[in-house]
Amino acid sequence: MAAEKPAPVRVLYCGVCGLPAEYCEFGPDFERCKPWLRAHAPGVYPDELIASSSSGGGGDKDVDKVGERLQGVGISDGSTSSAAGDASASKPEEVKRLPGGKVKKKDKQEVVIEKIVRNKRKCVTVVKGLELFGVKLSDASKKLGKKFATGASVVKGPTEKEQIDVQGDISYDIVEFITDTWPDVPESAIFFIEDGRKVPAA
Repeated sequence: MAAEKPAPVRVLYCGVCGLPAEYCEFGPDFERCKPWLRAHAPGVYPDELIASSSSGGGGDKDVDKVGERLQGVGISDGSTSSAAGDASASKPEEVKRLPGGKVKKKDKQEVVIEKIVRNKRKCVTVVKGLELFGVKLSDASKKLGKKFATGASVVKGPTEKEQIDVQGDISYDIVEFITDTWPDVPESAIFFIEDGRKVPAA
């Protein structure tokens, strides 16, 4: 006994944007589609959604007003003034809290250079923190590789932050190269890791 073939599904396409009628709201111009939807596909969207803009655009204005009010709202206790509430709303990223309730410290803007010895002979110079100065790490690794004629790559370090691994011991010349190539990085913000201690390069 042969299985019965299912009937093909008929899809109603919008005459304005060309999308299926159910997807008009995600299309380029839902407002232009609404009159067509009212006439040809009345059951696809609730009447309130289609009628919201046809009543003079009042609904959109209300949505805009609500959006503006939400943007201006800040979290503050009753004792602080409204000016303090506005200040806290303008910079919400000052205090980040970790899951345990601890406050996350902001990363210090500093470049850390560390020399790692592998197999008693081979060295890898690790450069961390260049991205904090707005340096694109992929471009920086290419420039370091060209300058020192060696392999350089962007990898994720043990703390899940990206760093640049450069083959060989280039710590003797790298500070001058970084300050010359990226003037935004001051020499006072560059540190070496020596014997587990952070030593300023300057």
